[in-house]
Amino acid sequence: MEKIVIIGANDFQRPLIKKARQMGYETHVFAWREGATGARDADFFYEISITEKEKILETCRQIRPAAVTTIGSDLANITVQYLAEKLGLPGNSRDCIVNSTNKYAMRKAFKNAGLSVPWFASAREGDLPVPPVFPVIVKPTDRSGSRAITRVERQEDLGAAVERAISQSFEKKAIIEEYLPGQEYSMETISYRGRHTCLAVTKKFTTGDPHYIETGHLEPAGLSEDVKEKAVEVVFAGLDALGVQMGASHSEFRVDGTGQVRIIEIGSRMGGDCIGSHLVPLSTGADFVRMTVEAALGQEPQVPAALLQKYAAVRFIMEEKDLELLSRLEKHHPGCIREKVLEGKPGSHQVVDSSTRFGYFIVQTETEQELTNLRLFD
Repeated sequence: MEKIVIIGANDFQRPLIKKARQMGYETHVFAWREGATGARDADFFYEISITEKEKILETCRQIRPAAVTTIGSDLANITVQYLAEKLGLPGNSRDCIVNSTNKYAMRKAFKNAGLSVPWFASAREGDLPVPPVFPVIVKPTDRSGSRAITRVERQEDLGAAVERAISQSFEKKAIIEEYLPGQEYSMETISYRGRHTCLAVTKKFTTGDPHYIETGHLEPAGLSEDVKEKAVEVVFAGLDALGVQMGASHSEFRVDGTGQVRIIEIGSRMGGDCIGSHLVPLSTGADFVRMTVEAALGQEPQVPAALLQKYAAVRFIMEEKDLELLSRLEKHHPGCIREKVLEGKPGSHQVVDSSTRFGYFIVQTETEQELTNLRLFD
């Protein structure tokens, strides 16, 4: 039996572990024990932090896997690239991973490739750039999950936002960039030898100003065909600028009132928040997780010739009213609920980023009107 190494074992990694096993591979999973709910799904689990690359490599040399992969985690993606390179397995280049996991390096790569970028600058502790325009967005250069994101309207508030972002950054740096207006979306893509395929476009819902914590996602996004074509062109150019060759990508962008598409950031891995693992297959029929495994094996991902046109959404539990919405759906629309995960009681702590939400529930409908009737995002 061929073996696959999977980096990470939290809830968002479990679909990958299960899929690899369904495909007939022996799974070897590495993660710290705390929060490793996927450990019970693995054939072999190793209690090693995903940041301990050299230690994992030592074990992998004994395992001799056919592939190494992850989904939904920038930090795990760094380790995956390191292992793939050392073991001679398929994957993206080191430069690609640096540019797609560090937001400042990413902006520079886009700029060097001639893509439209907002004004941006980086800051260490004690630095305080003076933006030429406000508002700006401040965030850590190397974190995901809505951590320490702040919209700042004036110079006198910038210092606190930069300090907050630096405190959450692994490299202790923040990026400050001009705020891009418009509705936020993401594009879910699979790449093979530098050829990209758009599987879905997701509409994103957040708490808005000032921290933009994601409250839900919807597929399909409802973009007009001409705007979607423009988004595909812009995102694919961004993937090329970062050097994405193999595997899943999650590209966040905004569309303003004139239809202009501007990239926020791109991750060279599947999106978290159940987007790639749940919403893409529910709305399109495409097995995105399987494709990710295939790409990691160096195989061409099997993209369906025709995608389904159903509707799927995830709503995150932030406060008591979200539980009331779930209760209403369970009573009046039980057939639409595909999954629910409850983690703690709303009000027991403050929701400051994606990792501190209280769970989620996922729905699927046949038509747009059915989804609208659920009033998920009113």
